[in-house]
Amino acid sequence: MADYLLDWLALLLRWLHFVAGVAWIGASFYFVWLDNHLTPPTDPELQRRGVGGELWAVHGGGFYNPQKYLVAPPVLPPRLHWFKWEAYTTWLSGFALLALLYLARAEVMLVDTAVARLSPALAVAVALLTLAGAWLVYHGLCRSPLGRRDGWLGLSVYLLLVLLAWGLSQLFAARAVYLLCGAVIGTLMAGNVFFVIIPGQRAMVAALTRGETPDPEPGRRGKQRSVHNNYFTLPVLFIMISPHFAFTYGHRYGWALLAGIGAAGVLIRHFFNLRHRGIVDWRFPAAGAALLLLVALAGAPSGVLPAGAKRSSANLEQVRAILAQRCVACHAARPSFAGFSAPPAGVRLDEPAEIKRNAARLAAQVQSRTMPLGNLTHMTDAERRLVVEWAAAGAPD
Repeated sequence: MADYLLDWLALLLRWLHFVAGVAWIGASFYFVWLDNHLTPPTDPELQRRGVGGELWAVHGGGFYNPQKYLVAPPVLPPRLHWFKWEAYTTWLSGFALLALLYLARAEVMLVDTAVARLSPALAVAVALLTLAGAWLVYHGLCRSPLGRRDGWLGLSVYLLLVLLAWGLSQLFAARAVYLLCGAVIGTLMAGNVFFVIIPGQRAMVAALTRGETPDPEPGRRGKQRSVHNNYFTLPVLFIMISPHFAFTYGHRYGWALLAGIGAAGVLIRHFFNLRHRGIVDWRFPAAGAALLLLVALAGAPSGVLPAGAKRSSANLEQVRAILAQRCVACHAARPSFAGFSAPPAGVRLDEPAEIKRNAARLAAQVQSRTMPLGNLTHMTDAERRLVVEWAAAGAPD
């Protein structure tokens, strides 16, 4: 019953995380779109009031006329809407999921002794320090002289994230590497809102309340970080769905595949940002698509069997004996492994018919070394090879 209740908690947290993320990213996309569609007002009165751009739109049966001031309106309105809780809720629910599914089960979800012999406590400490350290480095770069050169800053941040992915791949289990990279990007995005964007807006509101002209610098910094968040969205969304695709994170060079997919996401996002400004440059989505194709080709398995393997006469009973020892604790109708109330992904390996039905999926997971989780049951290379060869031979009885 305890495991069942934990599954429900994980489900509700995932739902909350997803819904809050949709709201946050939707707002981010909308305001970037809005900024790129504003046109200078022709009404002299709007110009006199300091309006730098406006837009007319129709939606939901009504007309809207958003206006953006160059700095701030002369008089602050009584009601001012803030966009912050979407970001905070997304990060808090994401961190809760990280703690529940990964940090609390570090020996299974973070540690892979074939990668590095970390104790669960050390793995958790490194993961948390990574989140904090990544923010400090990123924030420092943005506040440095490099922060005035958007292109070079963006390239530097990307290269540092690639370096981080490689470094994490030397310490953690494959799936945890992607998860932690996503947590880092989410932390940078939420940190931008909490430490830069909202404080800058509060400073402008405070200046107006005192009857002073607001300093435009906080607004500039907030806009820069908002643009960063916009470009982070597609890579972080990919990471959110990546646990369903072991051929990405489970690849020997999974960190490099992630770097390529992330770069493709940035290129595609840039195309849409330009398009919102009336610039249609197909080179960016073409480059993104080419990069995704290159990643797919680079990550493709060299063949059905591992290099040097030969088709064997392995039979179902041999495979079943291996799975009973290495996999069935989780992948059974009633898992005996603590923390699972149902077989992960609905895959059962406790009956011959279920083993044969899942043969291809089983071979892919075993060959990529993503299963068993953290190799906690110590599946040997010889056992992996036998399972893959059996599946490649057509999963014979």
